[in-house]
Amino acid sequence: MSSPPGTAPILPARAAPVGQPAGSTGSVAGAPNRAALIWVALAIVYVVWGSTYLGIRITVETLPSLLSAAARFAVAAALLALVLRLRRGPGGLRVNRRQLGSAALVGVLLLAGGNGGVVLAESLPPSIAVSSGVAALFVAIVPLLVVLLRAGTGDRPRLPTLLGVSVGFVGLVLLVLPTGGDGAAPIVGALIVVGGSVSWSVGSFLSGRLSMPADPFVATVYEMLAGSAALAVLGVARGESRGLDLAGVSTRSWLALGYLTVAGSLVAFTAYVWLLHHAPISLVATYAYVNPVVAVTLGALLLAEPVSGQVLLGGAVIVVGVALVVSTERPRAARS
Repeated sequence: MSSPPGTAPILPARAAPVGQPAGSTGSVAGAPNRAALIWVALAIVYVVWGSTYLGIRITVETLPSLLSAAARFAVAAALLALVLRLRRGPGGLRVNRRQLGSAALVGVLLLAGGNGGVVLAESLPPSIAVSSGVAALFVAIVPLLVVLLRAGTGDRPRLPTLLGVSVGFVGLVLLVLPTGGDGAAPIVGALIVVGGSVSWSVGSFLSGRLSMPADPFVATVYEMLAGSAALAVLGVARGESRGLDLAGVSTRSWLALGYLTVAGSLVAFTAYVWLLHHAPISLVATYAYVNPVVAVTLGALLLAEPVSGQVLLGGAVIVVGVALVVSTERPRAARS
């Protein structure tokens, strides 16, 4: 999934130290090998999830935005369901009605609302669309929004956390603040991505409070199916199916869609879930501010996307704010 492309909470409750599997209380033979695996998994999450914004940009060049996203998640869900069925038997995907409904709601919020907003904002006419790098910078505010949602339900964030949220939103304002030049992000595309980020934040927040399937992989199957269905309905309602000519789709768009499906939705997510059980959350959560850096760099190098001084400044301020939130929230997560 794309940015932040996971269905687990932004700051999961616990994780084992580097080189120590979850539930272990002592040293583990082969810890250096496990530590190496942790860094490999982190590199996958950093680079692959950071590159999904570029993949979306290339996909929507010749493919309809929402329908291509629907196809991506439908195929990813089918592949993941097949793997789970082969490994666990016919009952491996069994859930009750309440769990199914919860997973469906979270999937619609995360994928149709969150990912759909990014896809749509990158596929708009050039004058109002956002670049892949700028889209990633806007999505980086998700951890900040989750903190606000928690505060609204009685959780009292500490002062450093609130400071990080404030710094992050200053960066958001800097990104869209008109300065008389062409350095600011287009307001229409920016609003769509921010709306998508709000939807993703609500989905992430609810995923830890609803009756979800116990297995995150099983939950992901139903989330992707529900998100895919919602994206398909929205795409048809938007008229994307009218005049669709698959013969006119470029090879690079097909390849980008395949990359998003396999690398973004399956490989990177699997690496992320594995990390949640084998690495400290302070390390895993760094994806939230590494992904935007990767996205901006790849967009500039591979698509020659312009990176103005205003975007660099606003993006840097957002990343600092997210880093403050992640670093100050980690002790609370460890104690819980």
